[in-house]
Amino acid sequence: MPKVEFVHIENVVASVTLDQRIDLEKVARSILNVEYDPEQFPGLVYRLEKPKTATLIFSSGKMVCS
Repeated sequence: MPKVEFVHIENVVASVTLDQRIDLEKVARSILNVEYDPEQFPGLVYRLEKPKTATLIFSSGKMVCS
């Protein structure tokens, strides 16, 4: 078996489910760096520069961050 010299992580994904609904319109008005166009995509996209991440937030309370 070949020896592994190093490991390089390309992507990490985390998900969470809150036990409540989220008012995406209100969030979009309250936070910078948010994209929300419900006619194009049902979730809100929240982007950070450092660390460079994007979080998808859905009105159901589900969130996915990568």
